[in-house]
Amino acid sequence: MVEVLQRRYYASEQYLLPADTTETARSVHHRVIVAAFANRLLLAPVELKTGNYVLESAAGTGVWALEFLEENKKKNVILNMDCVDISDKQFPREYPSNLHFSLHSITDLPTEWNSRFSYAHQRLLVAALNDELWRKAISEFFRVLAPGGWLELVEIEIKNAHWDVGPSSGKLTSLLPKLYGQKGCICDLGNYLPPLLRETGFVDVQCVARDSPMDPTGESGFVGWQWGDFWKGLTRAVMEAGGCGVVNSAEEYEKLVDESAMEWDDDPGKAYSTYYAILGRKPEPSS
Repeated sequence: MVEVLQRRYYASEQYLLPADTTETARSVHHRVIVAAFANRLLLAPVELKTGNYVLESAAGTGVWALEFLEENKKKNVILNMDCVDISDKQFPREYPSNLHFSLHSITDLPTEWNSRFSYAHQRLLVAALNDELWRKAISEFFRVLAPGGWLELVEIEIKNAHWDVGPSSGKLTSLLPKLYGQKGCICDLGNYLPPLLRETGFVDVQCVARDSPMDPTGESGFVGWQWGDFWKGLTRAVMEAGGCGVVNSAEEYEKLVDESAMEWDDDPGKAYSTYYAILGRKPEPSS
């Protein structure tokens, strides 16, 4: 098992999940989130025009950016998009010339990007940022957005999760808040982020919640083994945290994940994830 763990690539010590080809294969998470929000790639009420700049933070494979670019192209809106991540392991090899990938952290974006973007999008950094880093990130978003520009953050609920449908999944679910807590990660971003956006200066702040059930057919949510892949990506972090008082070895942990996946599939719809879209607008200057 140690040998398996050594083959995974992790972009930083703070971020709990790996950033490698195995994680790239989990692009199903993108489809699940989009489906949860009625097949919409964004909820922000922003009207983009040709030539506008869009930022995607934590871009990963760029799957969201590529679809968003194409969706706007069909409406004859040609955007300029900057996609940033702290690792380039998942960046696509081919992409349109108006889509740019670069290595940057959302906590430290280029100085020349002041007031550059009409819209900024970021998903699923719950496993990466503590309070200090979230504050830096939101401040950077505010700086690089143009006046009137919108920010959209999509996150998953961890603190009050609904994945415990049996003894194994209950045991597994109890582990996650302990693990995230040891890293200082914020587990209830639906409550945490809106006040932080307002404190930073954003207006029209709102939080939209949507539930996505586990689905053994894969039509509307994760199949058990797919959600299990997410949990197995946490193996290194769980072991470094001493098993969080729940497991004693990587083998025991991954066996627990496999048993949980069977419970999720055996009781369709009972387990579900809650996703939040947190929106805010950078105000226009006072006239």
